[in-house]
Amino acid sequence: MKLPLAAAMLAWSCATWAQAPLPIPVVNLGAEPKIDGNLGEWGSAGWIRVPVVPALEKADRAKYGLDPNDDRNQTGSLTVQLKAGVFGGRLFVALKYPDSTEDTASRHWEWRNDKYVEGKVREDMFALRFHMSGDFDKSMLSTREYRADVWLWSAARTNPSGIAEDMTHLVTRRMIEDAAEYEPADKKTIYIKKSRDAGNAPYKLLPRPKEHRGDKLPSFETGTATGSSADVAARGRWTAGHWQLEFARALVTGNADDAAFKPGQKILGQIAVFNQGYAEHKSVSELLLFDFSEIK
Repeated sequence: MKLPLAAAMLAWSCATWAQAPLPIPVVNLGAEPKIDGNLGEWGSAGWIRVPVVPALEKADRAKYGLDPNDDRNQTGSLTVQLKAGVFGGRLFVALKYPDSTEDTASRHWEWRNDKYVEGKVREDMFALRFHMSGDFDKSMLSTREYRADVWLWSAARTNPSGIAEDMTHLVTRRMIEDAAEYEPADKKTIYIKKSRDAGNAPYKLLPRPKEHRGDKLPSFETGTATGSSADVAARGRWTAGHWQLEFARALVTGNADDAAFKPGQKILGQIAVFNQGYAEHKSVSELLLFDFSEIK
């Protein structure tokens, strides 16, 4: 089923930027960081400033059939501070960025007019993605075809379990089953398939209740991730108007649905910030170049 281009704003930025990827040096760490959202052990030096901007500016919304007055991007333009390092065969990524409120509730089922509807409350989220194959691009709506490894941390659904949702995104012009289809102005259909990694996911969505069981009910329940879905540890902590996040994963998992981080090499990546997680209202970075040259 083809979807209007407006729906494709669920993807990453469709803006066209020409600047070179921002280098992110990956260093050898002297000790293993604890994945708890407390960044004190990362020190004050060596942080890389990564700007993020709205994936779609308000003035551009009408071009894609979106109401300019429906711009709910709460993130706007801000700077994320980032550090990356390796210890014991694992990649660790630390991040901190401003957010005036700690949003840790997510889209409950709410009883209205004798039925349950999805609530409008959204959680804060953060995403990292890494190049796996093809011609990696900052946009999922370009003419380039590629596959990316995506780590999605969410303040409500994954943070309590100390994990990130691990998935792959495949972007292609070739027709594939069970993929979202988008038709941009050139009429060449883009297929985007988002797949969770193998194993049990860290949470599952709950169906809309049919009978009244309370005015507000959860829309998901947490579980225990297994297999490749359990690869990425992640924890966030909100303090003094800032989110502090930490991610960790083995450099090489051996799983076909994971990007491999090889000592001495470089890999493209990108970040996205979701303040109250409306998908089309996130802010994203330019391409980042994670440099493992110091890692032996």
